[in-house]
Amino acid sequence: MLIESIPNVSEGRRRVVTDELADVIRQTPGVCLLDRSSDRSHNRTVYTVVGDPPSLEAASLALVESAVARIDLRQHRGVHPRIGAVDVVPFVPLADATMSDCVQLARRLGEVVAARFGLPVFLYEEAALRPGRRRLEDIRRGEFEGLSAKMADPEWMPDYGPPAPHPTAGAVAIGARQVLIAFNVELATDRIEIARRVASLVRERTGGLPAVKALGLPLVERGTVQVSMNLTDYRVTPPLAAFAAVEREAARLGVAVVRSELVGLLPQAALIGTSASALRLDGFRDDQILEVRLARTSGA
Repeated sequence: MLIESIPNVSEGRRRVVTDELADVIRQTPGVCLLDRSSDRSHNRTVYTVVGDPPSLEAASLALVESAVARIDLRQHRGVHPRIGAVDVVPFVPLADATMSDCVQLARRLGEVVAARFGLPVFLYEEAALRPGRRRLEDIRRGEFEGLSAKMADPEWMPDYGPPAPHPTAGAVAIGARQVLIAFNVELATDRIEIARRVASLVRERTGGLPAVKALGLPLVERGTVQVSMNLTDYRVTPPLAAFAAVEREAARLGVAVVRSELVGLLPQAALIGTSASALRLDGFRDDQILEVRLARTSGA
C-alpha cells in the first residue's frame, strides 16, 4: 500500500533547519522523500513523502518532534497563512491505497501527535469529524496570532489535544484528500490589491473557477505579487485553465504575468494538452511529475 504525505512546515529561510527536517524523514525506514520546496517569502517548506501507513506515521512523528523543537511561531514572519510549526499534514491515496486508509492514518496520527507533543490537532477534508472543518482555509483563518481567541470558542475546540495552542508551535491540521496541485502565478506589479482582486476572480468560493482556491500574496524580495493557488481537482480545472484565467484577469487590470511555479509535484495527466513553456513554469524539470519521480526512486 502506497500513500503520499505532503507536510508543510513554517520555515523556509533557515536552511539548516529545513535540512534537518528532511534528514529525519529520510532516516525513517520505509519512506522515501520525493521532493522538498522552500520559499523565503512564504517562509515555508513543503516536503513530499511516500510510504506505507506505519512508516509514514513514524516519519510524521519524527518531523513534528524536530519542528516543534526548532520553530518558534512567535518569531515567524511570512506571507503564507499558518497555524503551526508543522502547519498541515495531508495524506493522499496512491497505488492500491484507498481514501479510507488515509482517513484512518490521519486520525491515528492526530491522536498520537496530540498526546505526545501537547499540540491541538484539527482534522480536515475527508478526515474531518465535524462538517465545519472540512475546509483547511476555515481552520487557518486568524492564523497563529488569532488561535488563542479562536479556540476560546467552543466551536473551535480541537479534535484532539489541549484546548489552547502550544505556546511556540501553535496547532496542526491533519487530513486526507485527493491530489492537489500547488500552482502560483507571479504578476509584473508590486500592487497587492491587484493580486487579491485577481485571486477573488479566479477562486471558486467567490464565483471563479471550480476546484480552485486562491490568495493574493506579496513577494517582497522580488518586488512583485503572486496569485497563489491550490487546484483541488485538476480534472475539473487543470493548470492551463487556471493560468489562462489569471493571465486574462490580470490583463484586464493592465498587468502582465511574469512566470509561474509549481510547489511540489504534479501528476502527468495534469499536463495533458499543455506544456511547461505554455504555463511559463520557472525552472520546471520532468522529475517534478509525480510518476517520473516515483519511477526513478523505485529504480524502474
